[in-house]
Amino acid sequence: MESQSTDRLELAAHFVNSTNSPIFLTGKAGTGKTTFLRNLTEITHKTYVIVAPTGIAALHAKGVTIHSQFLLPFGTFIPTKEPEGNFSASGNFYTQFSLGRRHTLNLARKKVLRSIDLLIIDEVSMLRADILDAIDYRLKSVKRNFNEPFGGVQVLMIGDLFQLPPIVKDFEWQVLNRFYKSMHFFEAKALQNSGMVYLELDKIFRQKDDKFINILNNLRDNRITTEDIIVLNSHFKTEEEIKNLKDNIIITTHNYKAEEHNQKELAELKSKSYFFEAVIEKDFPESLFPIPKTLELKEGAQIMFIKNDASGYADYFNGKMAKIKTIDDDGIKVTMTDSKIEYTLKREVWENKKYIVKEDTKELEEDIIGTFEQYPVKLAWAVTVHKSQGLTFDKAIIDVGQAFAPGQVYVALSRLRSLDGLTLRTRIQSHVISSDHDVVQFTASTEHQSPLRDLLADHQKIYIRKLLESTFDFEEIIQSFDAFAKDSESSMKFEDPEMGNAIADIYKDILSEGSNSFKFQKQLLSLLHHNDELNLMDRLEKGSEYYSTLLKESLKKLLIHSAEVEQFSQTKNYLEGISELEIIVLKKIGEVQKVTFLIPAIMNGEEIGKMTEITKNLIQLRITLEQEAKQTAKENPKFASTKTGRKRKGKGESKIKLEKGETYEITYELSRSGKSISEIVSLRGLTESTIKGHLAKGIASGKVDIHQHFEDELIQEISDLIEKVNGELSFIMQKNSAKYDYGTLKMVAAYLGNQ
Repeated sequence: MESQSTDRLELAAHFVNSTNSPIFLTGKAGTGKTTFLRNLTEITHKTYVIVAPTGIAALHAKGVTIHSQFLLPFGTFIPTKEPEGNFSASGNFYTQFSLGRRHTLNLARKKVLRSIDLLIIDEVSMLRADILDAIDYRLKSVKRNFNEPFGGVQVLMIGDLFQLPPIVKDFEWQVLNRFYKSMHFFEAKALQNSGMVYLELDKIFRQKDDKFINILNNLRDNRITTEDIIVLNSHFKTEEEIKNLKDNIIITTHNYKAEEHNQKELAELKSKSYFFEAVIEKDFPESLFPIPKTLELKEGAQIMFIKNDASGYADYFNGKMAKIKTIDDDGIKVTMTDSKIEYTLKREVWENKKYIVKEDTKELEEDIIGTFEQYPVKLAWAVTVHKSQGLTFDKAIIDVGQAFAPGQVYVALSRLRSLDGLTLRTRIQSHVISSDHDVVQFTASTEHQSPLRDLLADHQKIYIRKLLESTFDFEEIIQSFDAFAKDSESSMKFEDPEMGNAIADIYKDILSEGSNSFKFQKQLLSLLHHNDELNLMDRLEKGSEYYSTLLKESLKKLLIHSAEVEQFSQTKNYLEGISELEIIVLKKIGEVQKVTFLIPAIMNGEEIGKMTEITKNLIQLRITLEQEAKQTAKENPKFASTKTGRKRKGKGESKIKLEKGETYEITYELSRSGKSISEIVSLRGLTESTIKGHLAKGIASGKVDIHQHFEDELIQEISDLIEKVNGELSFIMQKNSAKYDYGTLKMVAAYLGNQ
């Protein structure tokens, strides 16, 4: 493939780096989708993971499978909160209810997903809508953000809908058709709520033959003409003629046909069989094997490389054809079909990986958990349409007379560079040519999308606003501290008061900034609205510096507390909880520092790189603070005692301890920061009646504005009722219990009493 780019490839990179929109990157075969993915990982500033629907697709994309990353049970996801038993007695279904209760994520997966900004899904044409909705629910749960699709994570989906479709069984569709029009990923509820940018790559790198390109386009768009079929069928050859085309690979529809042909051709060779065993290390399941564990080869065998050359010399690529010349003590020598150059095969290594967060730096990285080493070739007299996806051939014999799935004829033909290399084993009949009606309809609907450059500008504005709102919003941190308090309930109590109050003190430091950060966000948005770029950048710089310092201090205290807790035994779960808090605080520091570079770059139309300097500094900061914390803990005289420093707690004793008046003040602060009653309930983990009781006291003391929570009409309506019954709220409740709750009445009564 040529190493050139198009305007749309550049636009795609801009959409990823300077917006937060879900993106569907598509394009005809050979337009460079895979190359774009490889390049993007080198230039994006966002923390990402790459996933794919199948193991082989994940290996090809250098990612992991969707099911392994999100720990989804194998089966069918129903996008509802109800138990699955309400829809089917089969055990193959699960819902949000069961996903959140029975199929929970482990801590390692949670850490990874909490750290990402970008989810890349390759080969999305094979992804079912229900699985994408399961991903949406997982990310919302992990990010504790149910207000945005995918919990605020940007999703980049890459694939070609005109290739092979997702698979759904009849019994699954009988349930899923109540929720979806079809099983294609674009029908997912998550995307209906968010919308997505449709970006089709337009420059074809694989084919240069204009006539062939036009036929492929017509085939893909279900507009194939009689003339097109006549041109294709002019390349039909009889079996007798095909016998003379030994170097050509056959692309056929069924796996058994390809396997039978390969074994037949191999058996006909008179040379000796040699068997080569794969070397498998650690965790590499059979479902991921890129080729058979035992490879049978003979001199004279026709083979195909199934991997790009990892040496960097580009001696071969995925799909390159060759013939085995000799097999002896000097190795396996092959002759390349196109160039006739001789080459000695070398073993290649495939890696099974998972994403982890490193404990020492809290940085996301790939962890190789197993390897598969083998010669990167397979017998190649024949291959299935499915296995040919992503490959390129100069010459091929196409056998699609028994095409059974939409897009099979298109996929098979589009593997070729030109019509010159095409041979048809069976004539193409119009009845075997089909494109999925839902795909054609969806693609047609994208024609109404605004021009991409206009769309980019619009989505950049939305992203800038989101950055200004979310960067200085500490709700995720506050929720995480609340969750930590609940998770550590009944697990620990420290004898040392300073250690006992450590987490609560950090929590209160961050919480006390709620009002300031809310005002700061409003100020930034006002400057943006008035196009006051100079003052906006000035305030951003100052805010970044202020909040970086605040958060670094919180991180330092967390690490000191962690180092102190490490002095004791049986603290693993508690320390894991602190580790999660560290990741979230570190991520927020990174956001606060990056925003001063991101926003001006987007406004000025500049390219945004990886921001490696900020990342390096954050890693170094964490390492330095941890070393200092451990030294501080080591030298602290209170640990010279033989006491354990901690004691077992009874249920309820491990919550972040607050005085009665102090707990009211926290509710007041959240109210002043613009949080609704339901948001405060969620953040505090208290009942709505308790929160309304707090707010009523705050209204009475002038610390809470009732208009923050209720419309004037409702306040006036209840005020009139209270005056009619002389303040006897119980009389109102007797007659209006379905309309008002006692907490609301108390808040309005407090407002009247303060007039």
